[in-house]
Amino acid sequence: MLADLRTPPPGPRSRALAGRLERVECPDTTFLSDRFPVFWERASGANVWDVDGNRYIDLTAAFGVALLGHGHPDVIDALRTQATRLVHGMGDVHPTELKVEVAERLAALAPGGHGVTLFGNAGFEAVEAALKTAALATGRPGVLAFEGAYHGLGMGALATTWREEFRAPFRAQLNLHVTHVPYPAGRGVGSAADAGRALDAVDRLLGSSDGANIGAVLVEPVQGRGGIRIPHASFLTGLREVCTRRGRLLIVDEILTGLGRTGRWFACEYSNVVPDLLCVGKALAGGLPLSACIGTPAVMASWGRSTGEARHTSTFLGNPMACAAAIATLDALARLDAPRVAIERGARLGRLLAGLGAHPGVADVRGLGFLFGVELVSAEGSPDGAGCFDVVCAALQQGVLVLGDGSDGNVLACMPPLCLADEPMDAAVAALDAALEMRAAGSAP
Repeated sequence: MLADLRTPPPGPRSRALAGRLERVECPDTTFLSDRFPVFWERASGANVWDVDGNRYIDLTAAFGVALLGHGHPDVIDALRTQATRLVHGMGDVHPTELKVEVAERLAALAPGGHGVTLFGNAGFEAVEAALKTAALATGRPGVLAFEGAYHGLGMGALATTWREEFRAPFRAQLNLHVTHVPYPAGRGVGSAADAGRALDAVDRLLGSSDGANIGAVLVEPVQGRGGIRIPHASFLTGLREVCTRRGRLLIVDEILTGLGRTGRWFACEYSNVVPDLLCVGKALAGGLPLSACIGTPAVMASWGRSTGEARHTSTFLGNPMACAAAIATLDALARLDAPRVAIERGARLGRLLAGLGAHPGVADVRGLGFLFGVELVSAEGSPDGAGCFDVVCAALQQGVLVLGDGSDGNVLACMPPLCLADEPMDAAVAALDAALEMRAAGSAP
């Protein structure tokens, strides 16, 4: 079944809100056009309703946050209960038991079965906590990151994010000791040969005078906003070996891929890799802002013991509402066996999406677990970001939420909630199929 559309989106209320927002929000924040966006009002499971009463099938899981589905009842119950007890605390001064419990859960869940947590709110804060920890532990300010990487837009994380349009206006303010090297993935799953060449480049750099100030390697096991790019499993294994041999730290950013999305609790487990620092966020608290940098005890010891003033903290660190939601989320993911469900549901979604490869300009359909990308190119073979946005808008007109990713915005990113059932899954892919037909015919709305 297709989702219910009362009025063609964006409807009159969404358009009116767009006009109001345009007058009061920074103009670079929300993209506004006559085709996009719709304004959300409520959500449940794998469905979202906008302010005009239109219901959509959500293939975005709200940037991957709603892994369990929107408004999971266990999370809502936990929030109701916690709201009557304590909404805000003093996380680094007078903590709550909830913060202790979340840290214990993360320590047990992290690869290696042990870890020490530094909490944050947004995903980029976990990355910045990892970068600070690496600098303290190694005495080196430099970072090796990868082309196509997206680690957030906070000033510290921004230096490691790849896309030029994000970094260029602030280049003079960024860490000058960041080097980007090629990421060994493109179409399909990267080959062992591609991984080997990338590892040789990393090893040479870390062994050279140019890499002497690099203290850490920061990597996504699957690049999300980079276009759902999946390297060969040997790549992460090799990075672990190179970092250990060269005396550098390995930071793995699993803000999108963690907590079962790819068919393992963490995607680095496909390579049997235990990172020195692991970044987690998005789905961690079921919709509330909470992130974590989880490090080995030895690496985290580089911070020393607090003498009364934490050197990395925030007002909302370990917020009790977010921690209560995280405990409920982690419990629900465990009961569900989220990695198993991601594999099972992903196998079905992958078969359906593979059929889209028959459309002109669909260069690749790739995925891991319940995370897929459909890459679009022009007739000449160049990345087709404009055509991808046409498909996004055409899908919206049919009641399906999907977004474009990749450095050129030409990869349809499909990362639905785990609760997406067969019938709406079929309907959502049928909508993408129709949208791609419109793109080929030049009739996309």
